[in-house]
Amino acid sequence: MNADGHHTAAVSAVEQRVAALEALLTERGLVPDGFIEEITRRYESEIGPMNGAKVVARAWADPEYKERLLADGTGAVGELGFGGPEGDHMVVVENTAAVHNVIVCTLCSCYPWPVLGLPPAWYKDPPYRARMVREPRVVLAEMGCPLPADAEIRVWDSSAEVRYLVLPQRPPGTGGMTEAQLAGLVTRDSMIGVARL
Repeated sequence: MNADGHHTAAVSAVEQRVAALEALLTERGLVPDGFIEEITRRYESEIGPMNGAKVVARAWADPEYKERLLADGTGAVGELGFGGPEGDHMVVVENTAAVHNVIVCTLCSCYPWPVLGLPPAWYKDPPYRARMVREPRVVLAEMGCPLPADAEIRVWDSSAEVRYLVLPQRPPGTGGMTEAQLAGLVTRDSMIGVARL
């Protein structure tokens, strides 16, 4: 586990080939140094999760939309123009004071790309995938998300057939905020369920 509480894994043969290709493209001047890392970082933490943040903010601001989102995640997400491959069957689960939801894919790394962008490296790591199912309270605490002892934890296993998105609890004191301001509060990790807002 690294300093930020996320698991690390050995570099696979595919990752080694990708790194070698990236180095060659950079060496030949076809891409600027650091370009690929920056694009990946932005898509992981900014561009992709911004879509999900818009969905969450709309649900917080519009009770009727929230009802549709929880009843038919795919349809309600589609209302905002997000969907397609890796998001064609979405289920949205709501965090409350009593229930905390967290997403994992125990088989590989199924993930709702249209609303969260690229999955973080730790999401694909075998220790996260195995331990989150066995000891979610411990893993969440290790990742900086300790929960009250009486909070029920529900672990949802994404698959090729269904992808999950967590609707985080709306933070207190945000009643007068616009949807854009609310979206700015939402993080990728809160929509996976490994963080609270």
